[in-house]
Amino acid sequence: MSLKGKVALVTGSTSGIGLAIARTFAAQGADICINGFGDAAAIEKERSGIESDFDVKCIYSGADMSKGAETEAMVTDAIKTLGSVDILVNNAGIQFVSPVEDFPPEKWDQIIAINLSSAFHATRAAIPNMKAKKWGRIISTASAHALVASPFKSAYVSAKHGIAGFTKTVALETATFGITANAICPGYVWTPLVEKQIPETMAARGLTREQVINDVLLDAQPTKQFVTVDEIAALALYLAGDMARSITGAIISIDGGWTAA
Repeated sequence: MSLKGKVALVTGSTSGIGLAIARTFAAQGADICINGFGDAAAIEKERSGIESDFDVKCIYSGADMSKGAETEAMVTDAIKTLGSVDILVNNAGIQFVSPVEDFPPEKWDQIIAINLSSAFHATRAAIPNMKAKKWGRIISTASAHALVASPFKSAYVSAKHGIAGFTKTVALETATFGITANAICPGYVWTPLVEKQIPETMAARGLTREQVINDVLLDAQPTKQFVTVDEIAALALYLAGDMARSITGAIISIDGGWTAA
């Protein structure tokens, strides 16, 4: 598959799933806009590495995904700088673990803003360019939590269920414009986001680190293995290609069998 001549914008792509998707797309010839927080030198190393490794253009946006205006401006700037945004990957996400009655309202607002509202703002800004070209791919990183719930993750589960509904709506609205919209629903993936959850879950449930990994995280996955970022990136690449033009509005599980039960 070649993505030569395409531009992909991947939010939350300075590490983890997003970075794997950005590099996989670049390996197929797409120019890239990465986004996220982190150490400036480390981000520049990743950005320049994408350019040198794959002979493509790669720009970085530090847009704050909790702010709608910054999110939309990032898309607009990418179109101006790289010529278009043909593939939008809504991947930015954060997590916080707490019982509902103790859940800080500011954390709820932040998770809904970054995990759900940012996808709306980015998609809203990207669709006119895609419609003009009569081609586009909108891929959102949802979660098994877009399909099922877990305790102590009320904001995250609500946001990911929202991504599923938003994806289906966008798919219907853009179906005659050569645009597809799909959501990928990973199970537990070993990323900085998951690693950060471990001490929070230890505190919330009174468990050891090993108990959280084996009895909480991997308990739901019949394979008893973490999903890898490369597996998710390969699925995203397929959805970005022409052979996936009839796949739209799909909520696709890649969760080691979690939601099969």
